[in-house]
Amino acid sequence: MMSFFRSLTNTVLIAGFISGCATVRQQDLDAWVGAPVEALDAHPVFLTMPMYRAQTASGVETRNYVNSKEVEQCFTNLGVRRGDKKYVSHSAFTTCSDSRVVCNNLFYIQGEKVLRYVPTGACYTDDSVRPNVGYLAPKQPVR
Repeated sequence: MMSFFRSLTNTVLIAGFISGCATVRQQDLDAWVGAPVEALDAHPVFLTMPMYRAQTASGVETRNYVNSKEVEQCFTNLGVRRGDKKYVSHSAFTTCSDSRVVCNNLFYIQGEKVLRYVPTGACYTDDSVRPNVGYLAPKQPVR
């Protein structure tokens, strides 16, 4: 029975992790618009991820920085508890599955500037994914 509760607790924690990863803040995406591509090349978070490139016919470069994690979940059915006695069922079983949680950090680049940042999948953004201070694009004055 303890194993069942441990499995249930792990499942709840993993579900919380996955749903927490689905938090993308618009201000983090906007911070990349107009940033120099050098900011992306030197970014400490994206440097740790495998990157895949593609080029469109119109000259837009697409970069995908892939952030992924293997997740395993196991469930055990140990039987029935009646009163203070535990009965193990002949049909007790454990079943496990594994999957990959993935965030594709897509950047669209043209003319050495980031056009937009579009994270897709189980993604999470915060201040750590923004361009470093020295690379922030200057804001246009309000008229």
